[in-house]
Amino acid sequence: MIGPKVISRCATTFGLADQGPLRHRSGTIALTGSLRRSLASEGSVEQPDYASFAEKVCTMREFNSPAKFSIPTDATAVDVVFDYGANSPNTVVYKRRVDGLWVDVTAAEFAGEVEAVARGLIASGLQPGERVGLMSSTRYEWPLLDYAIWAAGGITVPIYETSAAEQVAWILQDSEARFLIVETPRHRVTFESIVDRPVVDRVFQIDEGAVSELATLGRSVAADQVRDRVATLHADSAATLIYTSGTTGRPKGCELTHANLLSETSAVLETSFADLLQPGRSSLLFLPMAHVFARAVSLAAFTSKVTIGHTSDTKNLVTLFEEFQPDFILSVPRVFEKVYNTAQQKAHDAGALKGRIFDAAAETAIAWSEAGGRIPIGLRAKHAVYDRLVYAKLRAALGGKCQAAISGGAPLGARLGHFYTGIGIPVYEGYGLTETTAAVTLNLPGAVKIGSVGKPLPGNGVRVAEDGELLARGGVVFRGYWKNGKATAESFDGEWFRTGDIGEIDEDGYVAVTGRKKDIIVTAAGKNVVPAGLEDALRSHPLISQAVVVGDQRPFVGALITIDSDAFPRWKAANSKSEQTTLDELVDDSDLASEIDRAVQRANSGVSNAEAIKKFRILAVDFTEESGELTPTLKVKRNIVQKRFSAEIDALYG
Repeated sequence: MIGPKVISRCATTFGLADQGPLRHRSGTIALTGSLRRSLASEGSVEQPDYASFAEKVCTMREFNSPAKFSIPTDATAVDVVFDYGANSPNTVVYKRRVDGLWVDVTAAEFAGEVEAVARGLIASGLQPGERVGLMSSTRYEWPLLDYAIWAAGGITVPIYETSAAEQVAWILQDSEARFLIVETPRHRVTFESIVDRPVVDRVFQIDEGAVSELATLGRSVAADQVRDRVATLHADSAATLIYTSGTTGRPKGCELTHANLLSETSAVLETSFADLLQPGRSSLLFLPMAHVFARAVSLAAFTSKVTIGHTSDTKNLVTLFEEFQPDFILSVPRVFEKVYNTAQQKAHDAGALKGRIFDAAAETAIAWSEAGGRIPIGLRAKHAVYDRLVYAKLRAALGGKCQAAISGGAPLGARLGHFYTGIGIPVYEGYGLTETTAAVTLNLPGAVKIGSVGKPLPGNGVRVAEDGELLARGGVVFRGYWKNGKATAESFDGEWFRTGDIGEIDEDGYVAVTGRKKDIIVTAAGKNVVPAGLEDALRSHPLISQAVVVGDQRPFVGALITIDSDAFPRWKAANSKSEQTTLDELVDDSDLASEIDRAVQRANSGVSNAEAIKKFRILAVDFTEESGELTPTLKVKRNIVQKRFSAEIDALYG
């Protein structure tokens, strides 16, 4: 039952007598006409139907965050490089790994390299507004080349270094890229294997000295020409074409302007994140720089004079964290899930006692976070004990100095959010798409609501459409898809961008995302099922790698389950299975089925019977980026999975 105080708060907050947009704390809210009419039909707030009233009033349809900053019309994302090079020359902006050691790169050194490479691109014939493909893993040269392309007046077209030849061909063809910069011989072979190869004037290879080669070519170009090229740019100039991951078809090129990139950076730095992003702080980036999430954080960090390191060696992250000692990290939810699951499994493998200690420590961390600062004495004592036994070791695995983590790309889940906060590494979850230049909403230090993706960043707004779809507007929203006016028109409702996600906004302006609109399953009985929650719950089990819920136009909900390759050997040992036994031989094993069934029943406990998984099938293979079922940020390409495993899905209903 919702009490009168909540109703009074809602009435005060929303100012029911006001018929226009309403002010609320630091944001602006608006009630739709249909909601106003609905409220009017309810009569006075003194009526006793508090629950009905609160449900209608306390769910917002729109929340906007005003901004104090503005983007000058002549501003560009590369300006800060030359500004710091001239005015803060000794600031260490990057650390690059050379022969096993982290070497400082000052602002002056970096600006000099950017200018030298930009001159080389100009000497090679790059004209203002032309596109340059950049296919590389995360490394120091990635931002160097990105800034240099802008300084030469060009547009960067990121290509994931794991992309197949067909994907590379489409991106280069659609963007009409003049040049291609690849990292390794393997990437060059991928490009050269394209049957109907797009016209590219020149290919440079990082591992063969592309930076030095371009710098040598640029000696014939005066430095003034770089300044002239930058002067041709303005805030509305296109800065990058980022192609979508293609989870629903052929990738589309999102055209992001310099103003979009500057709006994202300025919005973040107008929040309490500015206290974390300070000169002298550091972060080690390991997510793909081709993804807008890592790119946006990299730009904000550079602007804040945070020292950034890069690595693509994800297998040795613990060692690299110990060396680099980052103050904060960014990652995707699957990595946070994997860290937790691995730690839990290792504890249980070490014996029943250590397993019980870890589980108790996890529950204590979650309770600590949920208490919200009002910590009972008993909980405080338990937390202190487990901090020495468990939490300190987890923090040490991140280098020992990590104060925070930023999560994006998919929903994290409240349980994991509370766990990491409870061990002393709060995870700030945000929400956005390539089309919104990364985050459009974000939880902030001192203003976190775990389980949500935060409030809109300054200068942006979010609205819930009548069908539950989240709409976004503001400085971070792109202007359209490259050479695809039809797709652009379909993606906007007036000034609002249609995100394709469904969600809600609470009375304080915090946004919750419940799933993708296109992923909603409608069973043969007409029941709408949002699979994301079930899949998140299943993936929280240490033995489960991925889960895809199915059942559209079927009599009940089913699921495809893949097994985690790291956890599987430990499970075999604990269940007296031969070490040589393969997963293919155990997909129908009763012990394995029982283990997965327990995870399924736990996931089902959070939904109604009509939404519950009735049958599941364990697959003999896992989903991978290389085989095409996962995006580079580890999101499942549902359409690919359903097509590739159609026989297994049919067998669920046979």
